[in-house]
Amino acid sequence: MSNEPFDDALLDDEEALAHADPALRGLAEAGARVRREAEAAKGVEHGLVGHGRPRAVVAVGADARLLRAVLEPWCPVPFVAWPGPGLPGWVGALDLVVVLAPTGGDAETASAVYDAVRRGTTVFLACPGESPLAEAGQGRDTTLVPAQTGDPLALAVVVLQLLHVVELGPEVSAESVAMALDEVASRCSPYADLAANPAKDLALVLAEALPLIWGGSVLAARAGRRVVETLRRASNRPALAADADHLMPVLEGAAPRDVFADPFADSEAPALRPALFVLDDGAQQPTIREARGRLLAAAESRGLHVRTLTWNEGPEVARYAALQSLGTYAAIYLAVGLGRYFPPT
Repeated sequence: MSNEPFDDALLDDEEALAHADPALRGLAEAGARVRREAEAAKGVEHGLVGHGRPRAVVAVGADARLLRAVLEPWCPVPFVAWPGPGLPGWVGALDLVVVLAPTGGDAETASAVYDAVRRGTTVFLACPGESPLAEAGQGRDTTLVPAQTGDPLALAVVVLQLLHVVELGPEVSAESVAMALDEVASRCSPYADLAANPAKDLALVLAEALPLIWGGSVLAARAGRRVVETLRRASNRPALAADADHLMPVLEGAAPRDVFADPFADSEAPALRPALFVLDDGAQQPTIREARGRLLAAAESRGLHVRTLTWNEGPEVARYAALQSLGTYAAIYLAVGLGRYFPPT
């Protein structure tokens, strides 16, 4: 794949950035959305306390896999992130179904709610209070978390905080996540020029690369997958987030860089080469260090660019949110440099 023209001057151009303002403003307000969801959920835990410990927990809907990444190592009962439709056949009155539907859900989410109510299952339903899904989930064993913002991450953070109250997950502070998102927004503001903005600097590297993203911890890997989704949409380019064993063949299959090649010999833009992006959330288990070492060695042997994104401040969910936000800012700035936020002519 050839390199599309990328103009780094656009990253500090007021007119170009104005076209990306809705996306950038949405990122800047992420911390405020977490606080708004947390405020709306105050007192909700009282509806959960009397149910006792469930036999198992099943999560469905937006960011159910984030819940699994956080809860699985800690939850004292089996935990399943279920893609739908409906629910697993074994789910019944002894279990807890957690439904995340920040914008009101889809047909698959609705089918899970209908199944849960029909089977007499305890339901923890996070969705807009006036939505058809909330109406469908009404019942003696349903606790409603009234979603306010439509933000899957903000709602998931509040649900995790509530699940800790009923001893089904680790302690999660919505405020610490909001503070991390505010800090990323400050560092990556469009008003911060290229020399001082880590997301704009990262966009320069992405402009000349086919990104291969790796996160060693479960949450860093999850953040990588979310960043890749944004990169693909923003740039219309391939990008891959995967485990080390899946990235190694791609790295090893890359042609070694020709140090004698003349970059000006061909009038066409050079083909994009893979580049390795490591998401570092501070996890230092031996298996993570070993996998990182293998990836770095493979990239170095082929002369591929390597960039590490580090955020090791705050609790693990705050680090996850910060890495995801930082990568998303970079994806938006990549789109700006490619001219993809300009109106069609």
